[in-house]
Amino acid sequence: MNLGAILGLVGGTACIIISIYSSGGTVMTYVDIASVFCTIGGSFFALMLQYGVKDVLWLLTTVFPRCFSTYDYSGMKLVEKMYELAEKARREGILSLEDAISDMPDEFMQKGLRLAVDGMDAEIIRNLLDTELSQMNGRHAKGMKMLDAWAKLAPGFGMLGTVLGLIAMMKNIEDKSRIGPNMAVALITTFYGAIMANFLFQPMMGKIQIDDGNETTLKEMVIEGVLSIQAGDNPRILVIKLASYLDPKEKKEVIDKYAKD
Repeated sequence: MNLGAILGLVGGTACIIISIYSSGGTVMTYVDIASVFCTIGGSFFALMLQYGVKDVLWLLTTVFPRCFSTYDYSGMKLVEKMYELAEKARREGILSLEDAISDMPDEFMQKGLRLAVDGMDAEIIRNLLDTELSQMNGRHAKGMKMLDAWAKLAPGFGMLGTVLGLIAMMKNIEDKSRIGPNMAVALITTFYGAIMANFLFQPMMGKIQIDDGNETTLKEMVIEGVLSIQAGDNPRILVIKLASYLDPKEKKEVIDKYAKD
């Protein structure tokens, strides 16, 4: 689990609850079944109307858990691994990498090295790996678009609930016992919509976007590393190529360690 995401969720929830009690209310003050159906239920089924059952289930079962998962995007570890493979390939030949391929946890790197070991042309390797990278970006973009759509729908249904509550209040203005409940629906639906959009879906979309950028960079490094190994480049040249993807501090560190004269 991603510690930052968990702390953000728990800490943000705690701040909202503290604000509720500090203002003289309780959590139950903000629990309203009509508002739940209007804002949460309404926006959920509107999203399903837009994307369909299959995609919404994919969002809930795949994209949501990803927002709270931890992934290792260490470029330095990748450079070190590629350097080892490049040295082995130059010393023993590229076919010597065949045994090491099955031990790699990264399927993308496995695929690239397998193609290189099988003697595929460099252009074919690049095209195949670029296609896979493009498909990954497409899936991530789809998840972000769905989160963005839900973030826009939730406040809209919150405003719809506000209108419904005000209409009900005005139609029963002579019944003072109905004013409070109707006003609650009018305001709580807006509250729910703002929470869903600004506390959940927008941050989750940002998390997916950041992860997509990090994973894309790592896979681009894999492509360059595989092609460099396939071309028989000096391992130091490979390190210099891959170091360009790292931040200045990490770049200096790997070059000093592997490519410095």
